[in-house]
Amino acid sequence: MLVRTVLGDLDADALGRVDYHEHLFQVSPLLPGDELDDESASGREALALRDSGFSAMVDATPTGLGRQPAALARISASTGLTVIATTGAHREAHYPAGHWLTSLGVDRLAALFVRDITSGMPRLDGPGAPDGASGPDGRSVRAGMLKAGIGYWSITQFEHRVLHAVGLAHARTNAPVMVHLEHGSAPFEVLDVLAGHGVAPDAVVLAHVDRNPDPGLHRELAAAGAYLGYDGFARTRTWPDSTLIGLIGEVADLGGADRILLGGDVARRSRYTAYGGMPGLAYLGARVVPRLVAEGRGDLVTTALVHNPARLLARHLDSNQSRSNS
Repeated sequence: MLVRTVLGDLDADALGRVDYHEHLFQVSPLLPGDELDDESASGREALALRDSGFSAMVDATPTGLGRQPAALARISASTGLTVIATTGAHREAHYPAGHWLTSLGVDRLAALFVRDITSGMPRLDGPGAPDGASGPDGRSVRAGMLKAGIGYWSITQFEHRVLHAVGLAHARTNAPVMVHLEHGSAPFEVLDVLAGHGVAPDAVVLAHVDRNPDPGLHRELAAAGAYLGYDGFARTRTWPDSTLIGLIGEVADLGGADRILLGGDVARRSRYTAYGGMPGLAYLGARVVPRLVAEGRGDLVTTALVHNPARLLARHLDSNQSRSNS
């Protein structure tokens, strides 16, 4: 089984520890002053993630938010950190009024998403940028993850179009799907919408599900087959890390261990050490993982960081789409 990375297709067994949700580049009107747009700084942050014990990450920045495919490939090549890029679209609030992406219909959105996975992402996002970005070896940089997003207990018309387009793109590529849940809301509702567009729960990771730290709900979502994205660490204004560490353990004990994924979703210039902030991408590996191990959850760490992401990410490739990086 192969995983599509920015440097080519990689055997899933070679991924190692995966941080399922980070952003090396991102520009959004919701985050003024917190732009991630400096390749050198983002590269240093990726190196810190690698040095903290991770060998791979998903860059969860989708279309139209300042993603830099060629830079992702250069960072991956220079740091040795495997990077899986993302296509799709975020929740509507991340795009300014009149943004070109929000005016597109379902079929056009789906075509863009399929192109990013099968042919390669453009150098710049936009209707007039058809040329693909190239990595250090001159090959196209392709995405390996689809993404959609919703608001807090709401799905706008654009977000419905994106979910439908993601379903169409998934049918064409079998790529895994990440969904941004605002404050962890509406997880079953999103799964129902995606199922209506042909996406089974076991192809979906529900990002930020831990913003609603309800172990019973998480057990039900895991039983339905969905992957659970825990990425709210180092947010002590909301809760201490102990809340999420305890939640993860409880969900595992309730039978959800094979659906747990861990990430940091740091996603802010002011929270990246390489940009002058804190705690940085190393926080998950340096602070959270050791606490899980100290609490006797070493096997769960391996399951959540190695086995589960490999199973989710490898599902999208077949012999017709594969192009080895070896």
